[in-house]
Amino acid sequence: MHNVVISGTGLYTPANSISNEELVQSFNTYVHQFNRDNAEAIERGDVQALTESSAAFIEKASGIKSRFVMDKDGILDPQRMAPSLPERSNDEWSVLCQMAVGAAEQALQRAGKTAADIDGVIVACSNLQRAYPAIAIEVQEALGIAGFGFDMNVACSSATFGIQNAANSIQLGQARAILMVNPEVCTGHLNFRDRDSHFIFGDAATAVILERADLATSEHQFEVVSTKLLTKFSNNIRNNFGFLNRAAPEGIGAPDKLFVQEGRKVFRDVCPMVAELIGVHLEENQLNVADVKRFWLHQANLSMNHLIVKKLLGREASVEEAPVILDTYANTSSAGSVIAFHTYQDDLPKGSVAVLSSFGAGYSIGSVILRKR
Repeated sequence: MHNVVISGTGLYTPANSISNEELVQSFNTYVHQFNRDNAEAIERGDVQALTESSAAFIEKASGIKSRFVMDKDGILDPQRMAPSLPERSNDEWSVLCQMAVGAAEQALQRAGKTAADIDGVIVACSNLQRAYPAIAIEVQEALGIAGFGFDMNVACSSATFGIQNAANSIQLGQARAILMVNPEVCTGHLNFRDRDSHFIFGDAATAVILERADLATSEHQFEVVSTKLLTKFSNNIRNNFGFLNRAAPEGIGAPDKLFVQEGRKVFRDVCPMVAELIGVHLEENQLNVADVKRFWLHQANLSMNHLIVKKLLGREASVEEAPVILDTYANTSSAGSVIAFHTYQDDLPKGSVAVLSSFGAGYSIGSVILRKR
């Protein structure tokens, strides 16, 4: 059995950002047009009038102030309100591959590795661009990596589940090093005409290099002390889009073919589950919560993160203990906790214990205990 370290992380950030104010202006323009077009039906009570959004409402509800996106113009066009990402030919790298490669190149550099050092690629994300061939195999080809690749999806917890899969392969000697990437075009499945969720998501990609500890030379090493995963079925976060939609054409275009959630139920269900899982995980490894110097949590909702860490610590956490990237990136699904990890890791002294945790649809929860080397 080999010891495993994370030796490099990478981040791909799209060039375009949308502020709450910009998003609200587009949404409210749509609301006014809808209410005008349906004025008579609204008056009769046959159609419910839409309500405006506001930047203050968004920030209070989520902690989000802006988000990076792969396409800005299509999202802000009140007649479209969806990203415009034209299909590419089969001879071009896909959008997810492009994003993944951007993050992977940075991770390889931080790890001091080349493609020749990597034996496998895992693409772990919420929404895959196609069913096959696997995006991971495309990324593998684009980077010139030998070995194997496969895709996996556990929604917002895909990264932590991907880390466990990679660590297991390395521990068992099946690979020297594995690239685990999380390309997320979350705006592609977001309903920008829904007031309760139109602000939630942004786009980004992250990458993590995991390798045998005895082969690692990076200055950015974190020992993978332990991983722990949990899933529990729930319909409170769901997206029913898939290839079988063509077999039931009556449902095409329905709201449930995009992201839908029961936000209050998710908050109530998930927060205690996450706190309990992390607490038990630490105990199983003879660690106290007080030993943890940093929590890199899934970046979905600021209030959720505050409550989870408060349940663990018994007090409010400082921004150093639980750093936030949600305000500028919004919810980037599986990439969120890794963005926080990538951005806020270099200041930790050697020997520091930290926890990387994700939680989302499924429900799915992942906890990774790390120790800086």
